[in-house]
Amino acid sequence: MLVTIQNLTVQYGKQTALQIDGPLVIERGDRIGVIGSNGAGKTTLVKSLLGLTPYRGNIRTELTPADMAVHMQSNNYVNSMPVKALLETILNTHISKNEPLKKLIAFFQFEECLPKRFNSLSGGQKQRLTIIMVLMQDAPLTFLDEVTSGLDFESRQQLMGKLKEWFLGKDNTLMIVSHYYDELEQLVNKLLLLDKGQVIAYGDREELFTRYCGRAVITIDNTETNRKLAEAFPALRAPGHLLALACTDQDTEDRLSRLLLENNVSYKRSTSDIEILSINAQRQFEADKTWKGEH
Repeated sequence: MLVTIQNLTVQYGKQTALQIDGPLVIERGDRIGVIGSNGAGKTTLVKSLLGLTPYRGNIRTELTPADMAVHMQSNNYVNSMPVKALLETILNTHISKNEPLKKLIAFFQFEECLPKRFNSLSGGQKQRLTIIMVLMQDAPLTFLDEVTSGLDFESRQQLMGKLKEWFLGKDNTLMIVSHYYDELEQLVNKLLLLDKGQVIAYGDREELFTRYCGRAVITIDNTETNRKLAEAFPALRAPGHLLALACTDQDTEDRLSRLLLENNVSYKRSTSDIEILSINAQRQFEADKTWKGEH
């Protein structure tokens, strides 16, 4: 194991910013998607692991802060400085003499950006610049925080595809924060769901999907006609425009599929929908809290 977190509490004044009872185990080679709204505790978790904020509890690891690479949402560079000079100054190297850096620049198709000034780069190019510098550390544990924030769909997909390819087969561990669920679906094998500093769920993505959603989920448009049509099937919590129907076994899925096809209803089947998973994990978490409060 790479990191084990147990009985961790971080407080800012009287407010509990993060509480992890655990044990929360991070293994080598994990690709962990971290999900949570603002104030959920994501940044506090990173700062705790880096030793940048005081905490009570136990973080067991042989890693030092120098073994962790971090990409945060905001990065300040000198706008008028050429990108090549930025890279060489911050990394304290010469691109022409640094084969790993040249490999990263080529991998992210960044050569044409080197002579440009930072303020002339597009949003996607600026993100690639920062990612190149983060990945140059070749750290055992890397944090990426909203690396595709502000990018259009195509740019997001291209960047996530590159990250997936870069980490393929490596035992470096990646923790990536994103509110774009489709990005996480193509990259991560584990999920950490946080809410107001508490862990809602943590574990293998497939196991969590089965726990909170069932064998498969079929989603259809949330219309009055569809609600009446599917009222005999168990419904999950879903975004307002959708109906999410749980298929706990093959027979249920077959009956539901036939019904929808016979009525010409378009549907989507998934065994990995992270958005539906996280919504229903939140619901179960809230229900458990309510039950404990009553008992």
